[in-house]
Amino acid sequence: MNMSHPLFELEQRLGYRFKNITYMEHALTHSSKNGSINNERIEFLGDRVLNLVMAHTLFEQFPSENEGALAKKHSALVQGKMLAAVGHTINLGDFLIMSDAERQSGGAENENIVSDAMEALLGAVFLDGGLESARDIIIRLWDKYILSPIEAHQDSKTELQEWVQARGLPLPEYEIIGRTGPDHAPVFEIEVSVQGHNPVQAVGSSRRQAEKEAARRMMIQVKSSA
Repeated sequence: MNMSHPLFELEQRLGYRFKNITYMEHALTHSSKNGSINNERIEFLGDRVLNLVMAHTLFEQFPSENEGALAKKHSALVQGKMLAAVGHTINLGDFLIMSDAERQSGGAENENIVSDAMEALLGAVFLDGGLESARDIIIRLWDKYILSPIEAHQDSKTELQEWVQARGLPLPEYEIIGRTGPDHAPVFEIEVSVQGHNPVQAVGSSRRQAEKEAARRMMIQVKSSA
């Protein structure tokens, strides 16, 4: 990349030089830009890359720990809060490509938006340089979190899943029951169902956010009925 390119500084922070800068631009483009390209598809890929690399890393780093302990570490390391924290260490929000309205409303600091963009950026590195390049970046950016005690707040979806599994119940089922608003600012309504309990609904600016809120509300309900 030309050193005058506006994304050159992010490359330096990331520690990776893109051969095809288009991948990087796609990863940084929020849906509020209303163009034909945004980071949602590449985020899907980055999520899978991160999960695979982190699972393998924990398997290698902690040979004496059982599946349950590894799963808990893995969940904490790939959850949205962690992704956003990592994104903030490289000032990712400064480089996001979004509408003026979204940026003025705080979108560049929004935890969900930064988290999604961080996943998308990992997907972009995978497409541009392969799994090893993505792995190198993940290990470097997550290093202090992997090797030190993890005290991140547990994701509400993970908490609900562990709760039902401990009781031998089927996994929670999430269903989109509504979507309103324009494409650049959608509102999702999600319903979560757990066997033996009344369904719970919640809304959010992304499907992930709505599912997390629904899971949080379901946990309140199941604990109160215990």
